[in-house]
Amino acid sequence: MIPHNKGIIFDLAGYSIHDGPGIRTTVYFKGCPLNCLWCHNPEGISPKPQISYWKDRCIGCGNCISACPNGAVFREADNSIGIDQSKCVACGACSEGCNSLALELVGKEIAVDELMAVIEKDKPFYEESGGGVTFSGGEPFMQPFFLQKVLSECREKKIHTAVETSGFCDPEIFMETAENIDLFLFDIKLMDSARHQKATGLPNERILENLSNLIEKDYNVIVRFPLIPGINDDNENIESLGRFLSEMKRIPALHILPFHDLAREKALRFGGQYKMTGIKPPEKEEVEIIADALRKKNIEVIIGG
Repeated sequence: MIPHNKGIIFDLAGYSIHDGPGIRTTVYFKGCPLNCLWCHNPEGISPKPQISYWKDRCIGCGNCISACPNGAVFREADNSIGIDQSKCVACGACSEGCNSLALELVGKEIAVDELMAVIEKDKPFYEESGGGVTFSGGEPFMQPFFLQKVLSECREKKIHTAVETSGFCDPEIFMETAENIDLFLFDIKLMDSARHQKATGLPNERILENLSNLIEKDYNVIVRFPLIPGINDDNENIESLGRFLSEMKRIPALHILPFHDLAREKALRFGGQYKMTGIKPPEKEEVEIIADALRKKNIEVIIGG
């Protein structure tokens, strides 16, 4: 078990301008309870480190096969590399032996003080731009105690914090952690729980409860709606979403995030299948129609975010 002063992340991006206000450092946590069909960060779903394989980079040298101590790496019939996930422990030996950078270890353990040292290096940018640090994923609340410790450090050092979240978390832990979060970027995907479970693997009652609690206690929340053609863009879901938000104590702003297929290659690099084959990004006119329907509910709607 990883101690609470350590966590597992899969990326750390500086000078980000799309994950909250100002210039930000975005920390991507490993692990997510949901498994959305359209997931844009499939490398964040598993809570454990994984090996990513870039087939187009592979030169077939075979160094990775001999480097693997568990016999998990093998050669396919087309001379590409295969990985037996039942044997792979993501030790990284194969990636270290790869001459062409075709294999990459995704996910590393990091301590609170180590992460804070990286975050604090960008503090001048935060102060100048009104930025800060954003915790993303995956799902940050999959590692709640590590998240709490880093948030507490940021609060002490007066660094603005934002958390991108699916909202799926024990409500008690969620609200306890909320005290040190300046901005929530809160995803709502589907309003009907059965449809939500079919598309993401889990029902949504806990998600909606956590969002309602945040609004009731006047936390700063931006709701984000990933618009996925054929899954949640129907009139019934849009109407239900608009009604739910408009009936809240304080109507939160809503950012519509139109689907894109940039995760296609990432999904394949982890040996999985891309589940959205044949689904195209929505047309601009379609997105505008949905945005206008939600604006009629007195909701502030921004396309993108």
